[in-house]
Amino acid sequence: MPSKAEARWTSDGQSMVNALNKLGYKTDIQYAQYEVSTQLSQLENLLVKGVKGLIIAPIDGTTMTDLLRQAKEKGITVISYDRLIRNSKDFDYYATFDNYKTGVLQGESIVSALKLNEGTGPFNFEIFAGSTDDNNAHVVYAGVMSVLQPYIDSGKLVIRSGQVKLDQVATLNWDGALAQSRMDNILSAFYGKAHLDAVLAMNDQLAVGVVSSLRGVGYGSGGTPMPIVTGQDAEIPSVKAIMRGDQHSTVFKDTRALAEAAAVMIDSALQGKDVQVNDTTSYDNGSMVVPTQLLSPVSVEAKDVQKVLVDSGYYSKDRLQ
Repeated sequence: MPSKAEARWTSDGQSMVNALNKLGYKTDIQYAQYEVSTQLSQLENLLVKGVKGLIIAPIDGTTMTDLLRQAKEKGITVISYDRLIRNSKDFDYYATFDNYKTGVLQGESIVSALKLNEGTGPFNFEIFAGSTDDNNAHVVYAGVMSVLQPYIDSGKLVIRSGQVKLDQVATLNWDGALAQSRMDNILSAFYGKAHLDAVLAMNDQLAVGVVSSLRGVGYGSGGTPMPIVTGQDAEIPSVKAIMRGDQHSTVFKDTRALAEAAAVMIDSALQGKDVQVNDTTSYDNGSMVVPTQLLSPVSVEAKDVQKVLVDSGYYSKDRLQ
């Protein structure tokens, strides 16, 4: 897993350990704290230990070509998890959520909240995307822009900073502190007298940084309403922010289901059974089209928290108090 800095990776990892243990496997879970060299060293050590299967959520999906070739030579089954391994044919499957749909849901949340499809506007708008070394950021961005680009082109969404291309709005390692700093700079330079109406924050870590910056200059108090702010991952601080009105929405990806899917996939592969995939055309990693199992994400606003997050058992009600 990439890091323990984001709660979702801890959740993913524990869910996967539980699922694999139930299937009779011994597991070794490692976190690399967003250090590419650490993750490569961890993989190298696991190869030496003689593992039968690897499930990898790559920090930088382009960096592990040589290690994957060694894994292939040793007959080790490899599944790319959540993030796509790039530029290699030496792994087997990909398990992820439909990241394009995640972006579509985020874009639709802004359209709905601002009533853009009813002809309202113009509204001031900014974009905070994820890390460009993560293929997911590219796919989510494409989904977002498929919804919002027409409103940007028509002038209904006005990006006062002029920062719209992915390389302009990306945030290294999905770091909330970097998002906060960038938001501080944007507010200072472009919103001295103008009101910011909406922020596409690609995940909850970014949303936390964005909201903190907005709060720091008086949004959400004194008659200055918070902008519409999106997110992803339904992390507890952001769910609480949604419930109190600081964040508008998040995209819930039930990591229990993804971990279970990855565990079943690697179990099937190791037993020589057919591995369940539902997409064999969409994920070209630069070297091959990767057989993929896609799961569906769900948009969550305040009205959805009880049904989607509590009733499903993902969170207990007391954790959201």
